[in-house]
Amino acid sequence: MSLGIFTLKDIKLNSFVDPLVPGVTCHVASIEANLSLSDPSDSAVSCRQTGEITPEMIARIKKGKTGEVVFEKSKSVFLKTLKIRRIFDEESQTLMYLSYSTRETSGSFKHSLSTVPLWGTAAYVTPRPKTGTVQRSDSAKTQSF
Repeated sequence: MSLGIFTLKDIKLNSFVDPLVPGVTCHVASIEANLSLSDPSDSAVSCRQTGEITPEMIARIKKGKTGEVVFEKSKSVFLKTLKIRRIFDEESQTLMYLSYSTRETSGSFKHSLSTVPLWGTAAYVTPRPKTGTVQRSDSAKTQSF
């Protein structure tokens, strides 16, 4: 999809099915520059449940705080790559899909986030409250990768 007649940049749309959780499909929009050695780092990701998600699928994925890369696309000859990483938030029973560029652009690493809750699927497990802690509804959780 062209951005207009006065630019050599296009919006490219890709879709992929999560290889370990085939009940999730992600759509990625990114900018590609014609006649350039490097594409812009901007991208967006949107993932949705498009089929069954089972406990067996969730058992196969990495559960660490950094998750695992499920999609990768080169964006330049200068080692810039668009990656999408799946991270499982066990506490909220949600799959997070983080899209990011591996190279800093204009002082920022471009990124986008989409989530797929397991609520209503066969894979949903009721989270257990942590013992010895007080849960507050106004608190936010922060993770670094």
